[in-house]
Amino acid sequence: MSSDRAPNILWITLEDTSPRFGCYGDELAETPNIDAVASDGRVYTEVCTTAGVCAPSRSSVITGCHQTSIGTHHMRTKHTNEDTPGLPTPYSSVPPHYVTAFPEYLRAAGYYCTNNEKTDYQFDNLGESPHDFVPPVSIWDECHDKAHWRNRPDDDQPFFSVFNPMRTHESGMWEEGPVGVQGEPKTNPAAVEVPPYLPDTDGVREAIGRQYDNIARSDAEAGRLLQQLEEDGLAENTIVVIWSDHGEGLPRAKRTLYESGVNVPLIVRWLDEIDGGERSDRLVSLVDLGPTMLSLAGVDIPPWMQGKPFLGPEESDPRDYVMAARDRIDESYDMVRSIRGNRYKYIRNYDQSNPPLVWVPFRAQGSAMQDLLRLHAKGELEGPVAELLSGGRPPEELYDLREDPHETENLARDLDYSDVLAELRTAMDEWLDNIDDLGHVDETRMVDRMWPDGEQPTTVTPTFVPNAPENRMTDAAPDGGEFTAPAMVTIHCDTQGASIVYTTETTDDSHWELYTGPISLSEGETTVRAKAIRYGYRESDVREAIFTVTS
Repeated sequence: MSSDRAPNILWITLEDTSPRFGCYGDELAETPNIDAVASDGRVYTEVCTTAGVCAPSRSSVITGCHQTSIGTHHMRTKHTNEDTPGLPTPYSSVPPHYVTAFPEYLRAAGYYCTNNEKTDYQFDNLGESPHDFVPPVSIWDECHDKAHWRNRPDDDQPFFSVFNPMRTHESGMWEEGPVGVQGEPKTNPAAVEVPPYLPDTDGVREAIGRQYDNIARSDAEAGRLLQQLEEDGLAENTIVVIWSDHGEGLPRAKRTLYESGVNVPLIVRWLDEIDGGERSDRLVSLVDLGPTMLSLAGVDIPPWMQGKPFLGPEESDPRDYVMAARDRIDESYDMVRSIRGNRYKYIRNYDQSNPPLVWVPFRAQGSAMQDLLRLHAKGELEGPVAELLSGGRPPEELYDLREDPHETENLARDLDYSDVLAELRTAMDEWLDNIDDLGHVDETRMVDRMWPDGEQPTTVTPTFVPNAPENRMTDAAPDGGEFTAPAMVTIHCDTQGASIVYTTETTDDSHWELYTGPISLSEGETTVRAKAIRYGYRESDVREAIFTVTS
């Protein structure tokens, strides 16, 4: 880097976006700002998310673990629908006690971490609605729609700042969607390419046109953030990462494990370390993002993380395979697993009675899906498109991505590919064993273990343990007390795996610091407030105590 300081990191996280950028060779795209980042950085072409839908994907990104390994694999745990009363929802998932979101490690290393603003980690606290995400307070210094690196208290403090442009969300492709462009698309629908697995209709073309419009507007948002970096004199020492949580919101794209659902853009600009205009066909999984950020920041990577860093001092050897999973999607149960190498992709369908497109009322609101349903009812669908809503699926699918990038020719029963099929079967079985895939466990049983008797557990309120001449950590002092200098206080919580935050401020808008070790107490009177949170549990009450230290 051009500075001896720890690098800043800026994430621009797009919603529901396949690689429709100029730097990926799409001539219809209007993405000058993203393309400029690519010209100064590296474009990764073989990148896959761990799920074709946001919440499971984002939970794997923030933890560095596959969602199927930590119980966050069903979309979504906060789901509610009066037509499906049998689901064990809503709930917040409870990952294993050692699982910690990687920004906590960055905060512990001195980074100021901000998120603006979407989380959707599946272990957020329950809010007033299924879309009211309240992330564990320990993960971020700031998490709201004004969160910004410019809010950090010290301009010399390194930052990790995440921005989530929402325009490209699936609903932005609808004529009357809640985000994005309304009405007729600016992009000419006649100019877009319709993939062979969808009908060539006005509704499909207009949806794709709106996606191009929304990508262009997201590109402008990215441009404003990049300009702010320049204005602040931070561009030289800030790593910029642009990526999407999964593929675009078309039928047979989002929610599926086909490349249209899991292949996503990833662009990294790291001045002085990456030559401009590089392209990489290295296999990358989004579960690798967290470990990679820790590597870039010089922070040790916990051995329980399943992701592999693809940059930085701890860069790992390239992957042979990337894996993805699909489980319950809103109202409809499913279980699909996929694994792909550089050329071939294998998909295993556990429930062969399901059609490729299971019932998802939210998806049905889009014009592309409406056209598909209308033509299906009239019996006018043919070829690969006709299979989307038909009953039944093959138990296995195998595709040659080089010759068949849209995955329309299943080679699983072709004897010429039996060796490839056997290799990928074995690799998938090893992966399922290694991560202890929880898709094999009934969701109701899993939730009962997380929330006994259907009740969300509550994190125990932390207490204070002084280290002073009068009390060498022999007793807790939950109400504080008077002590002789030198004195410090440890904060203790009995809930296994809980993170603790604290403040010595007493205002309602106090900034909660991540607790990482004993707090030195100055002479005089100090008020310490603390609370704790175990992911998936209710946050504890706040403990407040006054410590008086004399010489």
